[in-house]
Amino acid sequence: MARPGCQNRPASQNRPASQNRPASQNRPASQNRPASQDGPAGENRTVAQARYPLGAGVTVASLAADPHPTLRRLREAEPVSWLPALSGWLVTRADLADQVLRNPGAFTVDDHRFTTARVVGPSMLSLDGAEHSRHRDPFAAALRLPQARAELAQACEREAARLVAALAAAGTEAELRRGLAGQLAVSVMAAMLGLDVAPSQLLTWYDAIVAGVSALSEGDGPAAAVPAGAAAAFAELSDCVQASLARPGKQSVLTAAAGQLAAGEIVSNAAVMLFGGIETTEGMICNTVWYLLGDDASLGEVTADRSLAGSAVEEALRLEPAAAVVDRYATADVKLGSAEVRERDLVIVSLAGANRDPAVFANPDRFELHRQNARQHWSFAVGPHFCVGAQLARAEARAALGALLDQLPGLRLDRARPSAPQGLVFRKPASLHVRWDSEARVPADTG
Repeated sequence: MARPGCQNRPASQNRPASQNRPASQNRPASQNRPASQDGPAGENRTVAQARYPLGAGVTVASLAADPHPTLRRLREAEPVSWLPALSGWLVTRADLADQVLRNPGAFTVDDHRFTTARVVGPSMLSLDGAEHSRHRDPFAAALRLPQARAELAQACEREAARLVAALAAAGTEAELRRGLAGQLAVSVMAAMLGLDVAPSQLLTWYDAIVAGVSALSEGDGPAAAVPAGAAAAFAELSDCVQASLARPGKQSVLTAAAGQLAAGEIVSNAAVMLFGGIETTEGMICNTVWYLLGDDASLGEVTADRSLAGSAVEEALRLEPAAAVVDRYATADVKLGSAEVRERDLVIVSLAGANRDPAVFANPDRFELHRQNARQHWSFAVGPHFCVGAQLARAEARAALGALLDQLPGLRLDRARPSAPQGLVFRKPASLHVRWDSEARVPADTG
C-alpha cells in the first residue's frame, strides 16, 4: 500500500494492468485552472516565459517519458519554475520540497480544485490542520500496532508466494504487472480494510471512482455534477464498508476508526486509501523489480543475501517514486526560493526531483544497493501527509521480491520485450516481462 493518505492527485493514470484497463491522459487530474491563466496569478504568459525559460520549454511528453534529465536541469537553474504545460510551479530541489510539504499553512491540499473530495467527500487526503489529523490519526494508530503489522506482513508473504507459485506452474515467462504486482496490491488492500468482497469487485469500484474524479478534473469547474457511475460505485463501496463495520467481532483498520470518525468519514478514507494502496503499490513493486533485474551485481547480492531486499526496495523507491509529484495550493502570496508564488497558485512538488538532489544523495542517478541514506528519500512525502501506509508498502514490495527470487531461479528481464517506467504522475513500466530457468521451485505451503 504505497501511498494511502499521502497522494495528492487521484489515481487516474497507469491503473493496474491486471484488468487491461485503458491508459488515461497524461494531464494532472487535480488541476482545474481557467484555460486563460497561462502564467502565475497576475502575470501574463510572455513575462512568465521570460523569467523561467527552462520551464517554458518543458512538455508533458518529456516529463512522462524520462523526466530525470529535465528535472536535473530545472533543479540546477530554476529549482522553482513556472511550467505552462502544467499551469503551475514545479519544485525540484530537496530543501524547497521540504519547505512546501512541511508547511500546510502556506501550501495546502484543501482547495476546491482537488476533485477527489467532490466524489468521496473530505478525507485525510484533502484536509489539513486539525481536521486532517482527526481523519488520519485513527488509521495511523491502527497500522502501528505490532499485531496488525505482523498479520499484514504475513498476508503479504502468503499472497505473494501464492501468486508467484501460479506463475511458476504456468511456464518460464510472465508479465509481472498483471500477474503479481496489481493482484498483490488489491488482495492486501482488501485484507487491510477487512472487506468481504472479491478483488475484482473492489477494482470495479476503484475504477469507477477514479474515472469520476478524472471527469470532474476535465469538466466545467466546481459546478460540474459527479458522474453517475462514480456516485453509484462510491455508494456500493459505502454499503460494503458499513456492513463490515457492523459485523460483530470483525477487526480491521476500518473498525479501529469506529467511534472516532463517523461512518461516512470512514468510508471516504477507505476510498482514498484504495488510491494509494492499489495504484502506487503496483508501481512500487514493478519499479523495484525493474531496477534490480537491470543491475546484475546487485541482483547477485540480493539473491545470495535476502536481508538486502529492503535496501533494494529503498533505492528503487528513491530512483523512481511510483507517485512522482504531489500538489499543493498557495494559501497566500509567498516567496519560495527566488519565485514569487501568488495566492491560489498550484505548486507541484517533484518527489522524483528531490530524490535525485546531489546535495542529499551522492551519485544520485546511480542504483547503489548499499547507499547509507537511501531511506531519506521523499517517495512517501514528508510532513503531515507522510504516507500512513509506508511500512505496509515496504512489506508488500519485500514480499514480492522475496517470492520471485525464492521460486524463479535465473530471474531476468525479457530483453525481447523491453520496458521502462513511464507516466507523468504515476510512474511504472506499462508492462514488465520476465523469464526464468525451467527448474522453478514451488513451495509446498502456498495454498
